[in-house]
Amino acid sequence: MEDEKATLLIVEDDVDVAEMLSAYLQAQGYEVHIVQWGEDGLRAAQSTLPDLIILDIRLPDIDGFEVARQLREQRKTRHIPILFLTERRERSDRLRGLQLNAEDYITKPFDIQELRLRVRNTLRRVRQGSLTNPVTGLPEGALVDERLQTWLDDPTAALFCVSILNLDHFREVYGFVASDDLLRALGLMLQDLVREMSRADFFIGHLTPTDFLVIARLESRTAFIERAHKRLEQSFDYFYRDQDRERGLFREKGLQVRIRELQPQAGQPLRSPVQARQALQQLIQGGRP
Repeated sequence: MEDEKATLLIVEDDVDVAEMLSAYLQAQGYEVHIVQWGEDGLRAAQSTLPDLIILDIRLPDIDGFEVARQLREQRKTRHIPILFLTERRERSDRLRGLQLNAEDYITKPFDIQELRLRVRNTLRRVRQGSLTNPVTGLPEGALVDERLQTWLDDPTAALFCVSILNLDHFREVYGFVASDDLLRALGLMLQDLVREMSRADFFIGHLTPTDFLVIARLESRTAFIERAHKRLEQSFDYFYRDQDRERGLFREKGLQVRIRELQPQAGQPLRSPVQARQALQQLIQGGRP
């Protein structure tokens, strides 16, 4: 496979973890380089230009956040995808990593198979130019921008953002593989709903990994919102373990669906896909609990 020829840089001060990762990933066909210090990681990234960096946050000299910040400041390394590997589980740490444009945030102890899938999916997403989501196969990136332009030019089209809330908590409990399975199932459900409504002019894509974008005809908006909300909400129970439901593990942070419509602006109309994306992001952030 194409991603098997990729070069990986592991910045990890735990020798046992680093050697285990190196042996496993080399067996998967990757070329792997290991360093144990943050400063060495910066130099290695400049010299080898890896396809992906697996970066521990707690390092002996400078922490992984600082390594990532410096990588993002250098034109030569700013676009290298980063997977943070850490024992930290606080939400503030995850947000800090995302602010540095990290591709993923994996907490220890981790399942090696899950990490392998994270590496594979990240490399595929980068090499495909973010045209399709590696988990659901739905359009994202430039393909979504093309359809946003179509929506801007079509006064008979409605634009919705279908957001999955509290997915972080679900992922912390069940892991990345389960959360990927959930997103894949939800994407298929939305596609099935489109086919059932027999509307060939529907469009479904990703605005973010947990936010689906749907373009539909204005006359279908009410039916779509009602059916999509009901169908997705009803499916969530199938992804929880019975004992977790009985313990109330998802009573306060259970999975939820939020569907919001982006309305055309009368005073300051949206004129480009970039403006539409910005408006959608504001719509999403305004609806987060």
